[in-house]
Amino acid sequence: MERIAITEKAAKVLEQLKAKHGDLIIHQSGGCCDGSAPMVFEKDDMYLDESDILLGTLNDVNFYMNQDQFEYWQHTHLTVDVTEGRGASFSLEIPLGLRFLIHSRLLNEEEETFFNTK
Repeated sequence: MERIAITEKAAKVLEQLKAKHGDLIIHQSGGCCDGSAPMVFEKDDMYLDESDILLGTLNDVNFYMNQDQFEYWQHTHLTVDVTEGRGASFSLEIPLGLRFLIHSRLLNEEEETFFNTK
């Protein structure tokens, strides 16, 4: 089971960014700049520390969230999507006139059990 997913449209944009920038990471921001939005950075442009949790991998791109924010999101499944419009962040998709966003839903009973026994 996966805690995160990506839409086909967002996956295409992510592949475009990988082709241009190389290795990437996604970090679910905790409210700075663009609210709570997934932000894409070149792999070495974002400082990660022991408080950042790896939630999974989307198209060979690691997806992280700070553990403090994860406390609020731990019971949700996240899907990365993309929409037109310029966000107010430093994420790599912004110059394309796009911005990534998150759709969330509560984990179902089977998922909740799975993730709580890991």
